Amino acid sequence: MPRSIDEVRKEVWSRFRDMQSVYLATAEADQPRVRPVTLLNLDEKFWIATGTRSAKTRQIRRNPNVEFCLPLAEEDGAGYVRVSGVASIVTDHETIESIGPRIPFLEEYWEGIDDPEFCLIRITRVELEYLEPGASDAITFMV
Repeated sequence: MPRSIDEVRKEVWSRFRDMQSVYLATAEADQPRVRPVTLLNLDEKFWIATGTRSAKTRQIRRNPNVEFCLPLAEEDGAGYVRVSGVASIVTDHETIESIGPRIPFLEEYWEGIDDPEFCLIRITRVELEYLEPGASDAITFMV
């Protein structure tokens, strides 16, 4: 029996933890750039902590379209959650003050939430593509 889109959405969100490694793609001119990052899933909103002068920050300022992929591997086979969205650089103190303390590695890379080299990337207007491990067809939907 086919699942409803609400059931699929619930399953997809269950795949995300508060923090996990994903592969983020940005664009530098006509060249895609992919790198592993730590994705924060806070209240079903996607965030990435980074430096204000990082390559990904520079690339997003020029072209805010991004994708990331969360690979899935289970006994039944491999799958993925692929997310396309629009990224924005967030530096406002209120947001950083709210999210910063929820990032356990923040002080490994920055001097805290007041460090001018620290910022957040927020990914919005999200389209998800979900290939359940062991399945042959992906399902695409908007969040």
